[in-house]
Amino acid sequence: MMKNKIRRMINTMPLNKVRFWIQLSMFVLFVYGGYVLIDFGSSIPIFACPYNSETGATCYFMPLQHQLAMPANVLFGAAAISVLVGLLTFIAWFVFLNKAWCGYVCPFGTLQDWITALRKKLGIRYGTYSQTQFEKFSKIKYIFLAIVILIPLLMGVGVLGREWSGAFCQICPARVISPMFSGDFSQWKIDFSTVTSMILTTIGVLFAAIFFVGSFIKKRFFCFFCPMSALHYTMSDLSLLKLRKDGDKCTKCGDCYKVCDMQIKDIADDVISTNILRDDCMFCMKCVAACPEDDALHVDILNMRVFSSTKEGFAKRMGMDRLEKNDDR
Repeated sequence: MMKNKIRRMINTMPLNKVRFWIQLSMFVLFVYGGYVLIDFGSSIPIFACPYNSETGATCYFMPLQHQLAMPANVLFGAAAISVLVGLLTFIAWFVFLNKAWCGYVCPFGTLQDWITALRKKLGIRYGTYSQTQFEKFSKIKYIFLAIVILIPLLMGVGVLGREWSGAFCQICPARVISPMFSGDFSQWKIDFSTVTSMILTTIGVLFAAIFFVGSFIKKRFFCFFCPMSALHYTMSDLSLLKLRKDGDKCTKCGDCYKVCDMQIKDIADDVISTNILRDDCMFCMKCVAACPEDDALHVDILNMRVFSSTKEGFAKRMGMDRLEKNDDR
């Protein structure tokens, strides 16, 4: 049947190649979309930074910070509708792809994957975290998310001054790095207009430098600290796209963990949970592609399986099918 042929084709597809071309397309769309007047609005769930004048969308954190910084009587009065519309638009975008926005669409995620590819070409081994380090670092993203939300609210009630406007944007490496793709290096500077601006922009430049060094050493280095990833996870239950696991079919071989750029041990060790998505997951689906057991891991949309682990898919991706053919000759 045609349905079975399509399902088999998807389950045996070369995921790395498919993902590369999707990421490349999305990078061009969201980084250079402005050149052809593409604008997906200001509620997009990725780091599409408006400091790059040619971006095809605007990261949701920028308008969110400006909205939350309004005086309380305005925020919960005349502006409440616009704030709600922005949030609902963000959720509407998010529900279709869940955290695959990180793994397939976000320009900053793609840039980190390209830096990793460069490191591989140079034959330099990547670094890893111990489980203790992993557990500590994975919490930092929520501190940055608190900065995104709390500093504007403190501005709105008069505790902090206007120099704190867009505080997270000022320290975000995307502000410094994104304009570079359009030939603009002007954000690699420190603003000395106020003490607060000097501190924030200095942190931003340092974070941008750390981004490049860290991404060269560690796969998806910045994603461990990304507040957008934290916000995604708080809403992941709303998404149509789910990452599922059938623990009864899992042999704990660990292949899924070995390919996980985010070092999520639960993907291999947890045989109880059916929803295997974790807050550091970027939904790249490499774990599904690397699993050698039929339907042990699968991606569902509205409870319909759209991509499953299979023995055939595993063999094809590992080149085992070619080896078996050679042995038969």
